[in-house]
Amino acid sequence: MDTPTINDLNICVATENGSGSASSNNILFKAIFKMGVPCSSKNMFPSNIQGLPTWYEIRASAEGYLSRKDVIDVMVMFNDATAAKDIHRVRDGGLILYDDSTPLPANLRRDGVQYIGFPANKLVTKLVPASPLRAKQRNMVYVGALAYLFGIDMEVIKAVLEDTFGKKPAVIESNLLCIDAGYQYLKEESATQNIARLEQIPNGNKGKIITEGNTAAAIGAIYGGASVICWYPITPSSSLAESMEYYLPRLRKPKDGKKTYAIIQAEDEIASAGMIVGAGWAGARAMTSTSGPGVSLMNESIGLAYYAEVPCVFLIVQRGGPSTGLPTRTQQSDISLMYGASHGDTRHILLIPHDMNSCFDFARRSFDFADRFQTPVFVAMDLDLGMNLWSSEPLKLEKEPYELGKRLGAEQLEEWAKAGKKFRRYFDQDGDGIPYRTVPGNQHPMASYFTRGSGHDADAKYSEDENDYKYILDRVRKKFETARKFVPKPIIERERGVKTGIVCYGSSYEPVREARDRLKARGLKTNYMLIRALPLTGEVRDFLAEHDTIYLVEQNRDAQMAAIVKDEQPEVGAKIVSVLVYNGLPVTAGEVVKQIFDAAQSAQPKTATA
Repeated sequence: MDTPTINDLNICVATENGSGSASSNNILFKAIFKMGVPCSSKNMFPSNIQGLPTWYEIRASAEGYLSRKDVIDVMVMFNDATAAKDIHRVRDGGLILYDDSTPLPANLRRDGVQYIGFPANKLVTKLVPASPLRAKQRNMVYVGALAYLFGIDMEVIKAVLEDTFGKKPAVIESNLLCIDAGYQYLKEESATQNIARLEQIPNGNKGKIITEGNTAAAIGAIYGGASVICWYPITPSSSLAESMEYYLPRLRKPKDGKKTYAIIQAEDEIASAGMIVGAGWAGARAMTSTSGPGVSLMNESIGLAYYAEVPCVFLIVQRGGPSTGLPTRTQQSDISLMYGASHGDTRHILLIPHDMNSCFDFARRSFDFADRFQTPVFVAMDLDLGMNLWSSEPLKLEKEPYELGKRLGAEQLEEWAKAGKKFRRYFDQDGDGIPYRTVPGNQHPMASYFTRGSGHDADAKYSEDENDYKYILDRVRKKFETARKFVPKPIIERERGVKTGIVCYGSSYEPVREARDRLKARGLKTNYMLIRALPLTGEVRDFLAEHDTIYLVEQNRDAQMAAIVKDEQPEVGAKIVSVLVYNGLPVTAGEVVKQIFDAAQSAQPKTATA
């Protein structure tokens, strides 16, 4: 018999959407976390309300890896509609846990895996009165079965139930009753498995939190001073705005009884974009949250904000496209869309988080960038970051004053007037491409100007003169170039003498971190760079120049980041080999390793034979 591994396990729960499994899965995940075991979760759910298949994967990793695992060790087979496929998703030597209240059909038997049945339906029928709740609490039975098989502490599960359901003792008691039924049944059956064992790690997750990127970004935006939030519901960004609705009253309590913020659910994405451009023009820190289809609808307002130079923030949680695509799957396929959003010549600042702290910090800092450069700023997240639960270090708040940029008050304008200096709204005074601005309410005679999305000159006067037009386009490009010095620099890990580099961004960070360890174990050392913003900084150029081969990992079909790098730095373009994963599921380290080795082998010179 094989010796079970300790704290190395991947569980997949296959259920039907709307069956109530979300609560059971969260309790299971949080119990493993509370035991101190490094763990992560991935929820692959459908885009309807209920009825279609959903899969929830929980990975416990003694090594601390948080990406989706390549293989499934244990399949909880609780969806008849997908069972025929689910039995083949489990690795050889894995385990299938199923409800044997009715006999298992012969076509669902597979060689090479272990089957353990338990009568979940019969057990819950005895314990729970007939009601819609009974079907949902059936899922709690598999929590108990897994707890027995893999050593999840029942006292820890009880603590998680108390944390989850608070002051609802009846709910805690009924759930615990069903969990214990699954536990005791397999205990009485003396069920065994030799795959893995979960053991408590004292202080293993001490100080860490569990959160979603959408929640972290929402709190970051609040601490960044967001005061006008306009949005329209769209998966997977809706929970970001909903989190702001929850946390704003708790974190920004008015002293005089008046709110200092406004949250507006607009009639559509076009309206929400128009509202935040208006609010940004008025001096508010304004934002919206949306996904790719929303950006498409917002393009005209984005172009207005870019050309009229109005600060505003767009928090984008990417999903599968084109069109409706895969609304509940993850991708990084809107990078090009965000970078050049709107018609005409545009280039936008993108901040690209890769973990919970950067979701928080970049959402916070995005308003400073928007004010400093007087332009729309995008925070480019994705569904994997935004909607899955991640273990994380506590969110860190850097106590910095807001950066309002070149915003002139009445006193400053009066000083300019006394010095004989003229306020010219769209003129580059300092050579950095960034003009000065005023906001409504400034009553100095020099403060007023026309905000123009049509052709204009440096004084904000209407103009179709070719020289005026070119001057404005060149100047807004210049401030974009200035931004290269200020956007977050990449994170780089390098070892002298290593000539192979791996580059990634966003949620590809975790699978690449694990893939590098695997590559090293197989004899391929790599240096590493995590891109955290566009425009690309000088550090990116230097890293690319130092290496002979660059593997650029991204989650889209068309290698969008690679295209941007090649366009801006064509001298290194030939070095880039794209590693592309675009099936809508969170990336695994195995996918990265396979593509890199396949590319390396195909690049080897062929030896001629006589």
